[in-house]
Amino acid sequence: MMKLLPGLFSDAFDDMFYDRSNMKTDIRTQDTNYILDMELPGYRKENIQMELKDGYLTIQASRNTTSEEKNKNGNIIRQERFSGSCSRSFYVGEALSQEDIKATFENGELHIILPKEAPKKVEEKRFIPID
Repeated sequence: MMKLLPGLFSDAFDDMFYDRSNMKTDIRTQDTNYILDMELPGYRKENIQMELKDGYLTIQASRNTTSEEKNKNGNIIRQERFSGSCSRSFYVGEALSQEDIKATFENGELHIILPKEAPKKVEEKRFIPID
């Protein structure tokens, strides 16, 4: 029915079913890594934080309009661009450490590389004393 009447109630239905804070993510595998590509258009690198805790990788991003920006731009009648914060968590296993995870942010996309298996720690040579 909605395709027959484009525009009719579209704003109301779009607002009800569309989550603007959703951090759309593609997850793929390549050789020995998992790669996460997360869309974060309009966010700045400084406002994105990643934390690894109890086997969960949590990504938080915030984009807030300051009162100075609101005064400069005038009164907002309708705002369709998201302002606020959002986060997503992915279980990556408890064997990974912060050093195993690599991330870059470019053109509104966060690119995260995780090893499929935690790198094996090189065991130090230990001498066994002889009594």
